[in-house]
Amino acid sequence: MSESQTASAHQNSHARFVERINQILPRLTSPELLRNQGLGNEIGFWIFDYPAEFEIEMRDFLKEIVEPQLAKQSPPIKFGSVNLFDTVIDILKERGHLEKACELQQRKGDEELLRALRPMLQEDKLAKRLVEQTESDALDLLIIHGVGTVYPMLRTHTLLSALHPYMKETPLLMLYPGRYDGQSLKLFNKLSDDNYYRAFRLVS
Repeated sequence: MSESQTASAHQNSHARFVERINQILPRLTSPELLRNQGLGNEIGFWIFDYPAEFEIEMRDFLKEIVEPQLAKQSPPIKFGSVNLFDTVIDILKERGHLEKACELQQRKGDEELLRALRPMLQEDKLAKRLVEQTESDALDLLIIHGVGTVYPMLRTHTLLSALHPYMKETPLLMLYPGRYDGQSLKLFNKLSDDNYYRAFRLVS
């Protein structure tokens, strides 16, 4: 592919991304989504997938547009916003392991670090922490982001499955830097996260 073709493909991809993110807020503020209507008895889990190359723009859109506008609704939509990377750092700090983890990574590499972290970052324990931390029962919506920054410490499909018993009537949105086709997750559109079919794409 020539340089001009590459630039054109990037422009088209970005235009599509902008078109899709502009549909996020109308979807999140719709009564159907907030009340879990029309889901055929499925849980209200939603995924907004997007090209990882637009991660910074996605973060800015969340902080500058989505979150302020949710708060400005009448009545305001009560939402929680969880950055998974920040959560992992908080866990390591609480247990006094953050500096040790950094030292271990430098001395023995990523694989040894991951082996050491797994007992602390089991998805079922993390799911319970997230719902308690956000008091999800009292929320209208929970947003989870920072998925790419915690790979491979956490597996997305396992975390979502672990959240199923806890979320009850509260809808959940996960911002996912990759591809979700309704059957499987593909992080960064390259790495297969695993089969997962109990969520809906927020925007097609």
